Amino acid sequence: MAAFGALPRIGHSIEDRNAFLIVGGSIAKFTDEKERTYRFSEAEFMSLPHASITTATIWTPRSKFDGPLLADVLMHVEAAGSRLDVQALDNYSARIPMSDLRTYGPILAHSRDGKRMTARDLGPLFVMYPRDKYPDALNKLFAQARFIWQVRNITVVE
Repeated sequence: MAAFGALPRIGHSIEDRNAFLIVGGSIAKFTDEKERTYRFSEAEFMSLPHASITTATIWTPRSKFDGPLLADVLMHVEAAGSRLDVQALDNYSARIPMSDLRTYGPILAHSRDGKRMTARDLGPLFVMYPRDKYPDALNKLFAQARFIWQVRNITVVE
């Protein structure tokens, strides 16, 4: 995937390397007041309520993906904004409008077909949309760019 523009990297500390997911920007709940970020541990992230989406992508056959709704992750950090800037481990970045959360209900998948994903197989986190449920809208190139794998950072933008 080609990046649509570099996003600022959130932090570079040892705590960042130990975090499973880092959320920053327009949020009201922090684990790091100074950096104004919320660093999810893997255990905390896995304790969030989970949902499933069964769909195919241009990168995967029809599979069952499990993880929390992206909206629930943002609710946990008391986010408010108009879009998300999502950055992957390889620095790929894409923008997701907040309206997608209401319209499509994407999840932040950690598992595919019951198996935890790793960085070698599109994990550890993959923004997954119900592509098969909305083929006309989600098979377009701009929508496919929002299926972001190896998610590391999310910045909530006002």
